[in-house]
Amino acid sequence: MADFDAYEIVVGLEVHAQLMTQSKLFCGDSIAYGAAPNTHVSPITLGHPGTLPKMNRKAIEYAIKMGLACNCQIEQHNYFARKNYFYPDLPKGYQVSQHTTPICKTGFVTIKVGDTKKNIRLNRIHLEEDAGKSIHDIDKENTCIDYNRAGTPLIEIVTEPDLRSSDEAFAFVSEIRKLVRYLEVCDGNMEEGSLRCDANISVRLKEEKKLGTRVEVKNLNSIRNVKRAIDVEAKRLIEIVESGGTIQQQTRSFDAGSGTTQAIRDKEDADDYRYFPEPDLTPFHLQDEFIEKIQRSIPALPEERIKKYITVYQLSAYDAAVLTEERIISDYFEQLIQHTANYKAAANWMLGPIKTWLNENEKEINGFPLQPQQIVSLISLIDEGKISFSVAATRIFPLMISFPEKSALSIVIEENLLQESDVSAIGPIIDEVLIKFADKVTAYKNGKKGLLALFVGEVMKRTKGKADPKVTNKILLEKLKS
Repeated sequence: MADFDAYEIVVGLEVHAQLMTQSKLFCGDSIAYGAAPNTHVSPITLGHPGTLPKMNRKAIEYAIKMGLACNCQIEQHNYFARKNYFYPDLPKGYQVSQHTTPICKTGFVTIKVGDTKKNIRLNRIHLEEDAGKSIHDIDKENTCIDYNRAGTPLIEIVTEPDLRSSDEAFAFVSEIRKLVRYLEVCDGNMEEGSLRCDANISVRLKEEKKLGTRVEVKNLNSIRNVKRAIDVEAKRLIEIVESGGTIQQQTRSFDAGSGTTQAIRDKEDADDYRYFPEPDLTPFHLQDEFIEKIQRSIPALPEERIKKYITVYQLSAYDAAVLTEERIISDYFEQLIQHTANYKAAANWMLGPIKTWLNENEKEINGFPLQPQQIVSLISLIDEGKISFSVAATRIFPLMISFPEKSALSIVIEENLLQESDVSAIGPIIDEVLIKFADKVTAYKNGKKGLLALFVGEVMKRTKGKADPKVTNKILLEKLKS
């Protein structure tokens, strides 16, 4: 039986992110997802003789923005290259990419696995055009080609072989997805193919320093499948070595259904692609002012926000991490706390009722019908003792969702939900409850202190949730002492 514990997994990732431009990298064709096949094409996309490409300025801006966020060095002198890579869904018969001058060099991305942080070094981030799509399950006799995606601008984020487990790879792709969405350079939708990952995997004995022969697993379309494919392929490689076999450098695909990988072709090296400068595109130079302007446009990123939420707003590390998972959620929270200093209450509303509503209605926060000031009005009513959180969350909040034009206070008044804090009003009701549950009162006095919740619940039931819980608890404790 193979001794898996004796081996170390070495992984490098190549993450392809489709940029959120309006048009393709070298022409004006739309890149909108979901169009009928071969409708977002033109003579340039199809590589007709005599057509010339023109660079997409916005794609260059997005690549630089990602590079700056990943601590990269920006290459100011750039050019594109032809990558001779014939494939049925590359209409020109080659791909336009970057080789010797990637637009972003080196850099790193910080990941966290458990309580351990680690910097994953980047080799590069470069620009390239995407290929089309081969469809094999429409026609029994032929492969169908859809060129809509051909020419779509991509950045490829290439790591050094710094990852040592599938958990680290999972964390890295999760962090990249979060970053591209924060920066609004890619929607991060792996199901639609706008974020894809290739994993280069090798294994070696733990005391070994030399890298083993690598195998590339292509086009992993979910973060979970990145983790699964690495585990499956590492196990296969270790079994080959343990049985005395030789690992072949090759490209493989991952079948999510069966949880296995299959060989596609022998893996090419850079020389096989015969790179040379793209003759139809001029080199371009990035000026300092252009880069500085992009730097100023970068929003506060998750790590910075987490630190602020913990140190300035005194939130827990968990709350801070969840609130910053998506930029639009974090932005909404920051709008909330512009109008209230009760940061914990704002976080509780975000992670409780609001998150529940979004999940149940399959909405993003930009589809949430209430403005931050409306949530703040609820927080204020609770802080002022006019309503309880329970009433606010279960009765007023749903009505505000249904009637967003109404204020929280108007709903409270209309529904007669103002909290009763008058001792003279609550006291007699408490007396009634204690008389009804005389046996429970005896049990409470004999040590069953958990029965206090029963008494409070009964008071709230009789007052239809209007009794102030703090006042109710205080009166009950006084009466139960006597």
